[in-house]
This record gives sequence, structure tokens and C-alpha cells, in this order.
Amino acid sequence: MFARTIVRSAVRPVSFTVKARTFTTKARNTTTKTSFHLTLAAVGVATASAFSYAYLQKSIAADSKPIAGVQGTFSERTFIAVKPDGVQRGLVGKVISRFEERGYKLVGLKAIAPSKELAEKHYADLKSRPFFSGLVNYMTSGTPVIAMVWEGKDVIKQGRAMIGATNPLGSDPGTIRGQYAISVGRNIIHGSDSFESVEKEIGLWFGQAGELIDWTPANVDWVQADN
Repeated sequence: MFARTIVRSAVRPVSFTVKARTFTTKARNTTTKTSFHLTLAAVGVATASAFSYAYLQKSIAADSKPIAGVQGTFSERTFIAVKPDGVQRGLVGKVISRFEERGYKLVGLKAIAPSKELAEKHYADLKSRPFFSGLVNYMTSGTPVIAMVWEGKDVIKQGRAMIGATNPLGSDPGTIRGQYAISVGRNIIHGSDSFESVEKEIGLWFGQAGELIDWTPANVDWVQADN
């Protein structure tokens, strides 16, 4: 009887020691896994931060020049928009082709359904005109406007010449309006008429960082050289 008691006493500490070791091992594994997960999380945060920084740097670089470029130089910019009627008639590609084939560079492009506020700000100089309300309703009808920024020498003046007169019936043959439109209320396209208008209109339609991209075409020497 006494011997059995001794044996039991001797066995119990061993069992306790095994459990204690098992618990210690589990705790160590849990700690290792936690540390591993924390390391992964830290790497993820660092990677995301690096990606965000790279994106911000790219956006800043894209907007490095003045929003309207420099007037009278090859970096001069203009705002061109294909209106809802031009979009509905499938003329967006033809308008883009005109400017591309002339040698101008596209630095901003978006399809946008303008809000009433945006349309009213864009046409603020026409607010006193009797057709103002109808014009705003037409621009905000739900059909998108294709807003663009083109860059190149004398692009503001040349862009207006390529578009043609406000009244298509008074536009020269071969201009965009002279070829594709017959009504003032559905004259397909808008183009800035001055450097001041360019600054205002690009600011309204492309006011967010990174929306305008400064890039160099491969054929730049064949388009811009003066010699």
C-alpha cells in the first residue's frame, strides 16, 4: 500500500511536467504565429504606403505645369468638349481625329454627365440670355459630355478656327460645325475662346490632381520643328 502511494506520487509530477511543456509549446507557437501576422501586416502597410506615395508623386508630376500651359508656346492648352448632340450622333472619334491629325496633343479626356451646378458655372457669362435655362437643361440631360484638353502651339485660336462659327450656317465648309451641324442649339462642340476662358474651363472640368497628363509624343520632332 505504501509502495503504491509512492508510485502514484512519483507519476503525478511527470504528468504535470508534460502538460506544462505542452502548454509552453502551444504558447510559443501562438506567439510565433502572432509575430508572423504582425510582420505581414507591417509589410502590407509599408507596401500600401509606398504605393500611395508613388501614385501621389505621379499625380504631382502630371500636373507640374500650369493648368492652361504657357500661352504662345508649344505647351499652350485649350478646352474642347463634344456636347450631348455630338455624342448621340457618334461624332466623338471624328472630332478627336481632327485635332490628332493636325498635330495637337491630347493631355486630358473624360466622359462626364455634368451637374446643373457645373453647367451653370461653365455658361455663367450667358446667364442673362433667354436661352440659358434651356442650354443648361440640354447639357445636363444625362447624355455625357466628352471633355478634353488639347496642347500645342496656338491651339486656342486654331481650335476655334477648326470648330467654326457658333452658328453652323455661318461656318466655313470643312470646319467641324460647317461639316456636321446646321443649328445653333445643336452645334456639336465647344471650344475655349481665350486664354482666360481656358484657365476657367479646365479648372472646372479637370480640377482634380492627376487628371491632366504631361507626356511626349514619339513624333514630336516631326510636328514641332521650325527648321
